[in-house]
Amino acid sequence: MIRHDLPEDAWRKSSHSGDTGPNCIEMQHTPDELVAIGDSKDRPRGALTLSPHAWATFVHSIRRGRSEGAFQPVS
Repeated sequence: MIRHDLPEDAWRKSSHSGDTGPNCIEMQHTPDELVAIGDSKDRPRGALTLSPHAWATFVHSIRRGRSEGAFQPVS
């Protein structure tokens, strides 16, 4: 689901993003216990929200180098 009602001051920048410029992925936890993912250079588009389990599965799969194949659920 895409959300547009998230507080601007709650975004956290990815640790893999550089310190210069707005080109990064940001995330924040929502009051309804979801994880919101947004693009710092295009915030008006809103943010994708995921369950904590879906977010953990995504991060786990990226770290394991499976970004081009099926996601591997975390247990």
